[in-house]
Amino acid sequence: MKLEFCSLNSGSNGNVTYIASGDTRILVDAGLNGSAITNKLAQINVLPETISAIIITHEHSDHIAGAGVLSRKYRIPIYANEATWQTKGMKRQVGEVGPGLRRVFESDNEFFIGDLGIRTIPIPHDTVEPVAFRVFAGKRSVSVATDMGRVPKSVLRALAGSDLVLLESNHDPDMVLHNARYPSYLKQRILGSHGHLSNQACAETLMDLYETGVKHALLGHLSHDNNTPELALATVSEALQKQGLTPGKNILLDMTWRDRLSGYYTLE
Repeated sequence: MKLEFCSLNSGSNGNVTYIASGDTRILVDAGLNGSAITNKLAQINVLPETISAIIITHEHSDHIAGAGVLSRKYRIPIYANEATWQTKGMKRQVGEVGPGLRRVFESDNEFFIGDLGIRTIPIPHDTVEPVAFRVFAGKRSVSVATDMGRVPKSVLRALAGSDLVLLESNHDPDMVLHNARYPSYLKQRILGSHGHLSNQACAETLMDLYETGVKHALLGHLSHDNNTPELALATVSEALQKQGLTPGKNILLDMTWRDRLSGYYTLE
């Protein structure tokens, strides 16, 4: 069964990932406004009214900003865990959705949307009950795992063997520490165990995942102020090379972007 994947936007300005198989099309998060998401879908020739569901990782605005608008306009179900639904951020940004469009999943569990099987993976982040997702179609699977301060063994096990992983490579710690515009509490948040993964932490995670069979990764959720695509790719590549892994040979590395679509991947 064919599984399709495209990061429509990835970064602190908004996160939206498109995944499809058969007649089922979903968005992981909807962190841009509704018209921006509609325009990005048009670039891959997808009509918003054909989206089967929006599944939410957590309640920060860069993951939910357009979910309510899209749901109300096109009657798209929104899936989130109950704790996330109950947050002030979710209620304020998503607002009321139509009858039957508010769906609840259990974290650390599995559910189905049409042709897609979805595993919810609890992760450490400074929200009420954040999750990553692994999405299955037949024998193929893709994972979206961002907004983590660290990667527990339980998360590594859940991501093990994914055909494609969108993994956070958020920041360079030195850039965070020397950012004069960031107050100390924000620096501590980013660098903390419930903040975001650094480039080096991303590389270490990929080394572990490579041992489980992961051979293709997208670097995602890059900070605009504390990272660059060039630095993220260079840091991860160099760390992998020190462990004897050659990017492009042993493991493929691609970027996601905060201002445009990333690559469109089809797994068969």
